[in-house]
Amino acid sequence: MSVEVAVAPVGLADGRVRVVIERVLPTVDGGRFPIKRIVGDTVEVEADCFADGHDVVACALLWRQANAAQWRNVAMQALGNDRWRAAFTVDAIGLCQYSVCAWVDPFLSWRHDFARRVDFEDVRIAALTGAALIEEAAQRAASGSDFDVLRTWARELKQAAEGGADTEALKQVGLDEARRAIALRHPDLRHAYTHPQTLGVIVERQRARFSAWYEFFPRSASDDEGRHGRFADCESWLPYVQRMGFDVIYFPPIHPIGRSRRKGSNNTLNAQPGDVGSPWAIGAAEGGHDAILGELGTLDDFRRLVGRAAEHGLEIALDIAFQCAPDHPWVTEHPEWFRKRADGSIQYAENPPKKYQDIYPFDFESPQWREMWLALVGVIEFWVEQGVRILRVDNPHTKAFPFWEWAIARVRASHPDVIFLSEAFTRPKVMHRLAKVGFSQSYTYYTWRNTKYELTEYFTELTQGTGCEYFRPNVWPNTPDILPAALQHGGRAVFMARIAMAATLAGNYGIYGPAYELLEHRAMHSSSEEYLDSEKFQRHVWDRTRADSLADFIAVLNRARRENAALQSDAGLSFLAIDNDQLIAYAKATEDRANIIVCVVNLDPHNTQSGWVELDLAAFGLDAHQAYQMHDLISDAHFLWQGARNYVSLDPQRCPAHVMRLRTRLLRENDFDYFL
Repeated sequence: MSVEVAVAPVGLADGRVRVVIERVLPTVDGGRFPIKRIVGDTVEVEADCFADGHDVVACALLWRQANAAQWRNVAMQALGNDRWRAAFTVDAIGLCQYSVCAWVDPFLSWRHDFARRVDFEDVRIAALTGAALIEEAAQRAASGSDFDVLRTWARELKQAAEGGADTEALKQVGLDEARRAIALRHPDLRHAYTHPQTLGVIVERQRARFSAWYEFFPRSASDDEGRHGRFADCESWLPYVQRMGFDVIYFPPIHPIGRSRRKGSNNTLNAQPGDVGSPWAIGAAEGGHDAILGELGTLDDFRRLVGRAAEHGLEIALDIAFQCAPDHPWVTEHPEWFRKRADGSIQYAENPPKKYQDIYPFDFESPQWREMWLALVGVIEFWVEQGVRILRVDNPHTKAFPFWEWAIARVRASHPDVIFLSEAFTRPKVMHRLAKVGFSQSYTYYTWRNTKYELTEYFTELTQGTGCEYFRPNVWPNTPDILPAALQHGGRAVFMARIAMAATLAGNYGIYGPAYELLEHRAMHSSSEEYLDSEKFQRHVWDRTRADSLADFIAVLNRARRENAALQSDAGLSFLAIDNDQLIAYAKATEDRANIIVCVVNLDPHNTQSGWVELDLAAFGLDAHQAYQMHDLISDAHFLWQGARNYVSLDPQRCPAHVMRLRTRLLRENDFDYFL
């Protein structure tokens, strides 16, 4: 059943509107914010739709692109207990809208009663009533084949009732199934009710759900210790990043770096001649957020790099950091945009005990906030015009939520393909609010989740909690700001385990390299999460050819991700029972179970751990008496398993993880390699 026209909401002042619509799902905060989907996804909508009495209720799901004049619709199907469901497919990126329309249907109510009547006179009178209702449906059809069919049906039923046809004959005409379907295309919507809240879906491209990020500093791209890296040097890194299987290269800020209060190596307050400063201290005499650090090259050089990256299947993501160095042009041009201290000086950024003397934050309560908002969104729009379609936003939680909601919507109105990543290691509700106001992806607490219990609880929350309608995790085992204790002390095995879990637990993940693949683990001091000789404050020359590099291991993980649809989203994750708390086991499966990946990771970086892992055979479509194969995508080993419980053993000095594809279809008996 489908509805040909959409009906505007009817006010409850019309007492003839008897239908009720409640609990429309999915929604975020009752419809205050849109849900999120990827183009091609199906949006399944449910609602409670009912009315007083025993009349039959019908309802339809309505949807459209936000700028479309007409609604599309599909009939909702009854689930029982007045709950209804229907679905639609989002077929274009941008904002899509949906709602639910319901009505008491006179024709269906008549048909329901007509089928139950037994007394001849009751049936005859009811047939006349039905003929009139069918005639009304014909009038709503107005013309065409439906009009002809319904007009003929109404005439036949009326003639049968007036001509003395018996009960069986009357019911045979009145309950005609084929013509019933035609009548339902033209329902009586005079007293229909459309849910008063139009709900939204932000539809994004596939990379918002599935991406692998590689961060490096362009100024460290040079192989010469004495020469500052340039965009031209970055071009030589493209094949390296491509071979590892990443698809997004993320650069820290590429703008002029302030000289006033510049930080020296290891975050010292007294910069020495030749110290390059922090890229996040943005702005100098040469320009601000729309300028490029001269040592890196020109705007034309940057555009060329964006194009060359695309040739390698890579996108360049830029850092948007809304803060200023003391000598940023805006500091003198717009001092009213910054908060003042009691002595009249501008307040620098701090997060006690951390102090950022080289950075001035914006004052989002400035009386000139409108002008400031326009300038800030202008920065985003400038880089989008240069071909950048992925933006990682630094510390968005220190800027006003309304600004992000407005700015992201404004950018997407003309460029719906832009992806925004929120870098916000902050309170959970703040992180979730940023996701609600429009950020495509969000940093997570994965960096600090290490035990089996912590990982299981956290990723169950991420993939099955209410946030799954809007919060897309992007998990990072390290960043330039964060060298977690596990990486400082666990050695190579921890680096392998952490990236294996990041790559398989989530659809989006990233690493700060080459620090990661080269196992950089030196901290400022024993209680610090800051890197010693941090690249935030100095250039590095990295030997990417080192024999101990994890580059090949990472390439295998990313190839597994590309070749297995189960690893390309956050959906389908289930944790598996395993009788050893030093082992964590989980599965990722596509909805149709055509692709199932089972992972087991040793969380102990020093000792071999073993245990029995349990699979839900019914959930995976397995027969308890039939053998099946587990193909390890890391080592290319094949293991023959049978039944629900199977043994695993992982030596962290060799490889701390299994990433196994479950293969079940038999080709030949008595042949180990008989699985597809």
